[in-house]
Amino acid sequence: MELVEDRADNSKVIVASGDAINESDTYDYPALRAIDSSPSQVAPIPDPVVEPTLDVVDMNLPTALSMVGGKHPAVGFAQWRVQEAYAQLDQAEVLWLPSLQAGFSFHKHDGNYQASDGRIVDVNRNSFQYGLGNGATGAGTTPNPGIVARFHLADAIFQPEIAQKTAWARGHAANGVMNEQLLNVAVAYLELLNAHQDARILDESRDRTDDLAKLTSDFASTGQGLQADADRLETERTLVENRLVSARERIDVASARLAQALSIAADRPIAPLDPTVVPIDLVSLDMDKSSLISTGLSNRPELKESQALVAAACEQYRRQKYAPFVPSVLLGFSTGGFGGGLGDNLDNVDGRYDFDALMTWEVRNLGFGERAARREATSRIQQAKFEKIRVMDQVAREVNEAHAQVLRRAERITITKRAIRSAENSYQRNYSRIRDGQGLPLEVLQSVQALEDARRAYLSAVMDYNEAQFRLQWALGWPVTAPPGTASALPDPATPVIP
Repeated sequence: MELVEDRADNSKVIVASGDAINESDTYDYPALRAIDSSPSQVAPIPDPVVEPTLDVVDMNLPTALSMVGGKHPAVGFAQWRVQEAYAQLDQAEVLWLPSLQAGFSFHKHDGNYQASDGRIVDVNRNSFQYGLGNGATGAGTTPNPGIVARFHLADAIFQPEIAQKTAWARGHAANGVMNEQLLNVAVAYLELLNAHQDARILDESRDRTDDLAKLTSDFASTGQGLQADADRLETERTLVENRLVSARERIDVASARLAQALSIAADRPIAPLDPTVVPIDLVSLDMDKSSLISTGLSNRPELKESQALVAAACEQYRRQKYAPFVPSVLLGFSTGGFGGGLGDNLDNVDGRYDFDALMTWEVRNLGFGERAARREATSRIQQAKFEKIRVMDQVAREVNEAHAQVLRRAERITITKRAIRSAENSYQRNYSRIRDGQGLPLEVLQSVQALEDARRAYLSAVMDYNEAQFRLQWALGWPVTAPPGTASALPDPATPVIP
């Protein structure tokens, strides 16, 4: 698709390019040919069916895709989860470093107290400490060291690896969310474009039916036709109008869904800038299916996330395996002033220094706790591995499914092209015959209906094909992007293309 100048206000439109349509396979764009005896008369393309009083937001596919970023709630949430994971990685990497604790403490005791020789004495005393560390009340060490390092050596060794692989998984998950949201926006945009183009087809069909209804009424009033035929055309005219109302409803609903996919205000309708719809090619149909599946397995961020989670689970198992053999460490250093006295006196305040180093080994619950922890870690590894296999199967299925849809929907495009050709020929012949006074206008009605059905079938086939192309691009792990365009201007009205 390519952005080109289209309007007096220099707004942009997007021209999609894909399978070329041969000159022999071109047909009238519904809004380009008026109902007239001259088959070459060309009418301008009608405006999209929107409420004229509303402020319409014009948008093309590249613009819509570019609006998916960190401000979108789904993408933003995933990206901030990545930030959280890397913050946890930073915390794991500094477990070796001590913490600082500064403050002061005051302790007062009044009443019985047991001395170190076992005697009970009545003591009235107080003590005071300030500086790095606090809480000392007597001859013991400072319970809250000023500079303290307290950690399990197994955590200091293995937790950075666990946190790193978890952060990798979160990063791949964020990429997966971005890709999925781009796909959602592309599909929502295609649905909106489909609704607008369908309304144009129905609007042209209504004009054709109105013309036939007028001719039938004229025939009935002059006695050349039946009033029953005029009533039949009036009924069909009403039914076309009903289908057109349903198409306008689809436009409103599709606009609201695109606004939700973009996370923008839904109070203004969105109108696509694409002047027409043609098949687009993002992935070549000639590529081998096995090659496509291999590409998907290599590129999909969801699978990379699963692989990172398996690695994180393996590191967690190693942590539990070696935990009983590595100690927990406590290093503490305190310095400051300490003093006290009997009664209410606080004197003899002088410097005090404490240093403590402790290493302890723990075997949880007589070894049964260690065994349970290793079993838990093993089960998480197996869960992660089976989840990885599930994702691999899902990726292979999504690539296979999208590839099959692209192939079969391309066949539908070819079939509906032929249907449009035959329906167009039938309509032109029947209409010319009626203009020449051979037959009744009611005889053209079936041709009008067949032409409408054929155009709508072609539109559905092209839209389904384009959606399948986007889904195949997404299934292969590539970010969904607007297809590159080769057209440099709007289609020439003299050579209209199929709507």
